[in-house]
Amino acid sequence: MRWIRAAGRGLLVLVVVLTGYVASGAQAGEAGEAGADGRGPLTLATAGDLTGYLGSVLEGWNRTHPGEEVTLVELPDSADETRAQMITDLRGGERGRFDVLNIDVSWTSEFAAAGWIRPLPRDRFPLGTFLPRVVDTATYDGRLYAVPYVTNAGLLLYRKDVLAREGVEPPRSWAELERIAGTVAPEHGLDGYAGQFLPYEGLTVNAAEAVYSAGGTILGDEGERVTVDSRAAREGIGFLARGVREGWIPQEALTYKEEESKQAFQDGRLLFLRNWPYAYVAASAPDSEVAGKVGAVPLPGPDGPGTSVLGGSNLAVSSHARHPDSAARLIAYLTGERVQRQVLTRGALPPVRAALYDDPELVRRFPYLPTLRESVLAAAPRPKSPHYDQVSLVVQAVVHDAMTGQQTPEAAVRRLATELAAVSSR
Repeated sequence: MRWIRAAGRGLLVLVVVLTGYVASGAQAGEAGEAGADGRGPLTLATAGDLTGYLGSVLEGWNRTHPGEEVTLVELPDSADETRAQMITDLRGGERGRFDVLNIDVSWTSEFAAAGWIRPLPRDRFPLGTFLPRVVDTATYDGRLYAVPYVTNAGLLLYRKDVLAREGVEPPRSWAELERIAGTVAPEHGLDGYAGQFLPYEGLTVNAAEAVYSAGGTILGDEGERVTVDSRAAREGIGFLARGVREGWIPQEALTYKEEESKQAFQDGRLLFLRNWPYAYVAASAPDSEVAGKVGAVPLPGPDGPGTSVLGGSNLAVSSHARHPDSAARLIAYLTGERVQRQVLTRGALPPVRAALYDDPELVRRFPYLPTLRESVLAAAPRPKSPHYDQVSLVVQAVVHDAMTGQQTPEAAVRRLATELAAVSSR
């Protein structure tokens, strides 16, 4: 195995050796197609591997399957930069470097509609062993275009020591969250509640969760129909705007992305935090100011448990992959139970295999797993659209204006409907 730094790109490249096989009966044009060039070297592109687990996963394959070389290219940590570099490569046609892509779940529809990734044969992958709902993030227009690799759902982290001292249960509704965040938090010198409210993809997620939790939607029919102009959307966006206006969402939270919000909670400055499960792991680590004081419950909604947006990533095969059968075999390996266990234990990322959430040993090690499973099963994908990047930019801008008081929630929803209709008609 060897590491290479690509000149001028700042990319880390890990070269390992993999092997594959030619599947029989694959549909023409799909990854997994048998043929003279079905096997051979591959390049796997992914956003930065912050925990460094993926190299060891590929080393495991290398030890037992010599024969085909796979190059791992780590793109920037920023989702926007990763997407931009992937699209530049995919538009390069046969000159592109990437064969297998680890893409954000929200990009599947866009990449499929553009013809950048291949449809995949469903019977080649153990989709029935995955958590329900996650497969929907990998489909477009009724076809499978990727395979779920990592899933995710938002959780409400809370200071269980503070709530225990006050004799209150963690909130299950927005009203309970607002009351506790507005009254208990200040008494303990804490800010009440935060999510990811800087205008970027994280705000799109938080806004979608608020709308979904209130019973609404943003788009329908694979992005062809705008459905956001509803009482539910006004209620959801109103919840976020009201938090800033009343102060139980601090002004500083309007600058938070995942890491900033995690750090605020981990440093003991927040009572409640909406974030992904990795934040629970970090906040529970020995060097955290709140180690041993962290609890997690599903996100609340207006009258009870709310709805999270599904996060995570899917594995897709470039339309110009040099060796599509090897690519499909690699995806099958990475979504197998043994590797999925390592995704959790080494990468601290939620796996897609349902059985792992009931494994007693894993539950002891990761106590949030039952709550996460509940959240994933109740979660919904981000709005599907071949123009998702533009959809997300519109949602970010409009919801940020509502949260900063530049527009009322009612005006913000009307603007959302108008601007999303313009995006969908392109």
